[in-house]
Amino acid sequence: MLNNLNTNILVVGSGLSGAVAALAAAEENKKVILLTKNSNLLSGSTAWAQGGIAYTNKNDTPEKFKNDIMRAGNKNNYKPAVEQLVNKGPKLIEELLINTFNVPFERDGQDNLIFTSEAAHSNNRIIYCKDTTGYNIHNAVIAKIKKTQNITVLTNTTAIDLLTYSHHSTEYSDIYKNPTCFGIVALNNKTKETIKIFSDQTILATGGLGQLYSHTTNPLESRGDGIAMAWRAGARCVNLHYIQFHPTALFHESGRFLISEALRGEGAKLTDVNGNNFMEELHKDCELAPRDIVARGIHKTLINTNHPCVYLDISHKKADWIKNRFPSIYNHCKNLGIDITQKTIPVVPAAHYSCGGVGVDLSGKTSLERLYAIGEVSCTGVHGSNRLASTSLLECLVWGYLAGKNASSQKSDYQIPITKDWIQGTKEIDPALITQDWLTIKNTMWNYVGLIRTQERLHRAQDILRNLQYDIEKYYQQYKLTPSIIGLRNGIQTAVAITSSALEDRNSQGCHYIES
Repeated sequence: MLNNLNTNILVVGSGLSGAVAALAAAEENKKVILLTKNSNLLSGSTAWAQGGIAYTNKNDTPEKFKNDIMRAGNKNNYKPAVEQLVNKGPKLIEELLINTFNVPFERDGQDNLIFTSEAAHSNNRIIYCKDTTGYNIHNAVIAKIKKTQNITVLTNTTAIDLLTYSHHSTEYSDIYKNPTCFGIVALNNKTKETIKIFSDQTILATGGLGQLYSHTTNPLESRGDGIAMAWRAGARCVNLHYIQFHPTALFHESGRFLISEALRGEGAKLTDVNGNNFMEELHKDCELAPRDIVARGIHKTLINTNHPCVYLDISHKKADWIKNRFPSIYNHCKNLGIDITQKTIPVVPAAHYSCGGVGVDLSGKTSLERLYAIGEVSCTGVHGSNRLASTSLLECLVWGYLAGKNASSQKSDYQIPITKDWIQGTKEIDPALITQDWLTIKNTMWNYVGLIRTQERLHRAQDILRNLQYDIEKYYQQYKLTPSIIGLRNGIQTAVAITSSALEDRNSQGCHYIES
């Protein structure tokens, strides 16, 4: 094992929430380690966010924004969390994103911010950077991190497990202490050596879990790592079965690509293979209905028409306007032979966002002492059972900042226990086993724990996944550690946890749609 490391604040994950938390802690003169399993800091889903970030303006009010969030979340939201988001969010956008990080949001000729609309918003309150909002925000924040001396960045380092008294202390009586996290054990992806990182406070910012499904808009690293680690450590997890499926991902043999909801906010229409606008019959807001309703509407249309996709049409807008407003989407589709200024875009739903996660309070604290969770890995209660568009980046900003500040204010007068040596297996894993097991997870989750669920499907999924988990745990114990084995172990644990959560809730609500 490499030499162990010690720090005041350890942040696992370098997306927007993790990056903001690291900067907030560094401002308090804390020694910070920011860790990512990727080769650079521009990882996670933040850079993939196209549409924008919600920012109440002079024609809007926090109360209207709160009501929209609650309505989209089927009023299953945690009201204090929603109120914190709508009241503190705009101030942090102005203070951090606009004035500190200088994010280049779109402006008019008088240098005023331009606002657009997205589904289920009662006001035009979305500010954006064309169709690469997340990328621009993330780049700006990372630039600040690179200039901050008391932040140590560890890339190519994969977290394996949280270090806790009950699991890793050599003192047996420590099992009786309050559940407490004091860091992580991680794998150096290049040397394959393990390292323990001890920290006064640990902040999980590991992102989402879309890669558990056959169709997803998420990057490859979104495999449920943080939820799995927190679950094994005994942290309380909430609403794991609320998985939001984005209605419109590009349907193409090259893979899925997010087609932003902002297109529908700007007037794009959905039609089936026969040219029928099916959303007109399903909801009064048509294409701008909440995401769960639009996604299920598409899903049922695919079944009724026996056609693999539906079509999104923005071609009625002027070509130059489309190219300027949605350059990333235009170029991606054009490179695949689809000119969206002239043709409709083939789309299908895809796993997009986890509304549940590790349960946290208004500061990001979990049920484990000295452990925080922020961003998509967490469940703040903001989203209820269905996320309102363009609130995820805002949640990352608010809870990332508050968690960084709160963690920095905690006392560090505790004794790090003597920990057990980390032992890993000696065999070499067959890559075909990893590939096949991922296919089983993805297909099982998509077919049985997807857009439309039944008790029978969920029980079938539980049987398949639990049996598979038994085999995967044997790999983990017997074979040499690799990032792929760690990811597979986390993926199957999170899939089992989601399925168990879905089985416990027999009521159809938002993202969790049960057919009797």
